[in-house]
Amino acid sequence: MIDTNTAPYAAFLLRVISGALLLAHGLMKIFIFTIPGTVGFFESLGFPGIFAYLTILAEVAGGAALILGVATRAVAVLTLPPLLGALVVHSGNGWVFSSQGGGWEFPLFWAITNVVIALLGSGAYALRLPVVQKFAWAQ
Repeated sequence: MIDTNTAPYAAFLLRVISGALLLAHGLMKIFIFTIPGTVGFFESLGFPGIFAYLTILAEVAGGAALILGVATRAVAVLTLPPLLGALVVHSGNGWVFSSQGGGWEFPLFWAITNVVIALLGSGAYALRLPVVQKFAWAQ
């Protein structure tokens, strides 16, 4: 049974922590690895360089949107491609993320977390923007 009194707060916590992690990963790609370094890394993996920019955008903008609760369902779905890409990249490294090159359980867990967020919606303390309110499926 779902406790309808506490479920909005659970959705809020899940949304904020996933958003904070996305934002941190995106900012790390900008300020630590640098954008050219991130593009080079993506290209070294065989991905087009544009994917690095799209990933940074998804992580920074998507993370901020999740933290604020803006278009939560849509944003959670739109962050799945970079998370599934990370799952593919780490799939050969074994299960545990502490493995050489990082394992695949963390990207898998994070992708599933964002599927759960997409199913739950914004929860408590979400920023309600009139333009997004028109699309109930996005909230």
